[in-house]
Amino acid sequence: MGNGMNKVLPGLYVGNYRDSKDANQLNKNKITHILAIHDTARRIHSDKHYLCVMASDSPDQNLAQYFSLCNDFIHAARLRGGNVLIHCLAGMSRSVTVAVAYIMTVTNLNWKEALKVVKAGRSVANPNLGFQKQLQEFESLRVGEERRRLKERYPSLALVKGDREQCMLMLENYEELLQSRSICEGRCALGEECPTGLCRSTPQRKRSSRNSVRSKSEISRSPSTTSNKSTTSTSTNTSRPRSGPPGLRSYTGSTPPSRSGSRVDISSLGGSGSRTTPSTPQGSPPISPKRSLRKPISVPLALHEDEDL
Repeated sequence: MGNGMNKVLPGLYVGNYRDSKDANQLNKNKITHILAIHDTARRIHSDKHYLCVMASDSPDQNLAQYFSLCNDFIHAARLRGGNVLIHCLAGMSRSVTVAVAYIMTVTNLNWKEALKVVKAGRSVANPNLGFQKQLQEFESLRVGEERRRLKERYPSLALVKGDREQCMLMLENYEELLQSRSICEGRCALGEECPTGLCRSTPQRKRSSRNSVRSKSEISRSPSTTSNKSTTSTSTNTSRPRSGPPGLRSYTGSTPPSRSGSRVDISSLGGSGSRTTPSTPQGSPPISPKRSLRKPISVPLALHEDEDL
């Protein structure tokens, strides 16, 4: 974008806003007419013929409505032997779209071939998707009528042969530049360097560099620090009691006494005639360490021994 204006046809150049202000470039390329198409298009040089079109570089901007007006301005200037500079701000989208529409009108090329002609002369040419759609619609709906209208208004055939030969030459150059990777079609693979800088750069290289920095910083850490951290985490985990299933509480008291000690063995009593059953001592029931208000558990009395025993 900063290499100056570029010639795409005899007497037709495409550039950016800086090129339009550069008097040296204008004089070198003998520019007599300037078509400015951007948000703040205005006349800068008093000795040049101007066509100023106010248009933004957004996909929903309607540029097709200006194609006929621009075609008349460009074609009339070229028939009179003038040189025309089409420029926007960056010289990539709006100015390229107008140039492509004009080439489609004065030749039999479709919009993709006309775009290749412009790209062969200016590698950064890249209309936004909305403008590409407008060029496609212009090709399918209006270009035939526009060709007839321009021929009726400007019946001279002085530019036909030169434009046809120049377009064929530019298309051949485009294929050579494409094979040598001097230009691209906007489909550079991820990880490959785009020759024009139009394709997005791969983020994987940045990520890998970040990972390498991280790995280096991790390697530079002392092993003692890592071992201390692991020891601390281990001791913390072992000192904390393991949690049981939901709804259960941990028991840390002494083992409760067995209930078997509360029963009396009748056979151990003496052989006296008395057969009354001794009262069973009431042992204290086990008390839960956390639920001390529970009711005491009654212990069943021992059964009377049969008289025949």
